[in-house]
Amino acid sequence: MSASRSSGITDELGPDEPEQPERDGADLLAALLDGMDAALCAFDGDGVVTHWNREAERILGWTAAEAVGRQGFAGWAVRRADAGEVEERLLSAMRAPGRQVHEFALLTKDGGRVLVRTQSAAVRGPDGRPAGVYCAFSEVHAQIDLERSIALSEALLEDASWGVVLVDVDLRPAVVNAHAARALGTGRTSVLGRPLGDLLAQGVEELESALTHVLAEGTPPAPAEVWVSVRTSEGERRRCWRSGFVRLASPLAEEPVPLGVGWLFQDVTESKQGEQDAALLRFRANQLHRAARAAAECEDPGEAAVVHLDFALAGFADHALIDRIVGGAADTDADPAEPVRLVRVAATPSGAPGPSVPAGTTGMPVRYGGSHPAVQCVERAGSVRASAGVRAVPAERVREWAAARQWPADTVHGLCAVLRSRGRTLGVVTFLRGSGRSAFERSDAMYAEDVAVRIAALLDLAGAVRER
Repeated sequence: MSASRSSGITDELGPDEPEQPERDGADLLAALLDGMDAALCAFDGDGVVTHWNREAERILGWTAAEAVGRQGFAGWAVRRADAGEVEERLLSAMRAPGRQVHEFALLTKDGGRVLVRTQSAAVRGPDGRPAGVYCAFSEVHAQIDLERSIALSEALLEDASWGVVLVDVDLRPAVVNAHAARALGTGRTSVLGRPLGDLLAQGVEELESALTHVLAEGTPPAPAEVWVSVRTSEGERRRCWRSGFVRLASPLAEEPVPLGVGWLFQDVTESKQGEQDAALLRFRANQLHRAARAAAECEDPGEAAVVHLDFALAGFADHALIDRIVGGAADTDADPAEPVRLVRVAATPSGAPGPSVPAGTTGMPVRYGGSHPAVQCVERAGSVRASAGVRAVPAERVREWAAARQWPADTVHGLCAVLRSRGRTLGVVTFLRGSGRSAFERSDAMYAEDVAVRIAALLDLAGAVRER
């Protein structure tokens, strides 16, 4: 009775009766059905349950004694409203070739609902005609969870709009999706098994430290923003990746065995640069505001110009120079063939940090050549940028380049902005950056021009005071 209902035969049979082997076969069939991992049940041609194994009992809670002999599932394993449809689906297997697959909800003995997936097929009688239906069913939740996991993995590795990299315990990529391969500037297969240092010029230490921490401690509570420089055929690209990390462990082991780290990242370089630019603009505007307030306390306009230069220099450059045209100013209608001669007005100390220092009243012109950025700045009446090189430059070459322009020996980048007031060119303000600093950009030139306008107004006022 554990796997099928009794045959209804009541005659007593002796030990040597010929029907004993048939009963042994039925017992063997029942044992086989009970030992299977799948839930099995069977119906005769009228839809009466004839078999019910232990896995079916485990899933639904109904014992074989309670299930076998019932007419279909109506009222006990299926809601009465759904019983007709479910019975039609199951018994349709007698009229169709092969196996039929369906999904529907069954009722447990305690009143719960279980979504199952069934595979049913016809049972043939001795004459070859359909005599019933057998049905194997299992809970769909586990199957759906597996299918969802597989679908999610495939979607992440194929269609995701962010990078996905599975890193093994040796911190080398084992699986890379298409988005990550593009971000790393390489192919999906060529990156596998390679050290991260082969792919990234900067940020490797920070990234490997994060991966090692995840392997040891587990998933961090929040994403991290990692700045890296990616090696590409066109050179290095500076990128900011907002990264999340998940430790991967084998689900088959009793103790969690680390398999690596799932690294998911999204490029947020543009937004981070926007934030940095906005913060930089706020800082520079605040510096100019502070400079104006400090300059207002100075009685001498020339001193106020030097104070203004010190405030503008903070966080912007390493050194600054103010050179004024010999004679005070140059008109826009001046003879272009006349060489430009500049006199040093103020400069920051080149050997040690400190405030700008007035150059005195010697009036000796600075020996700039005709191709000097400061001279070009005056001639063009616009800012001029100069650099010893955008990549790593030998220190000796940097010193030669700076000495030729009479700038401090550690100078690598220069920016000259013209000093103009009331339609006249008064001179040049020069900002200098040393090694380890980035080259001046267009936004830096705009800031320098703003500073130059303020300094030029103060120098013009100082000249007017001296004339009086």
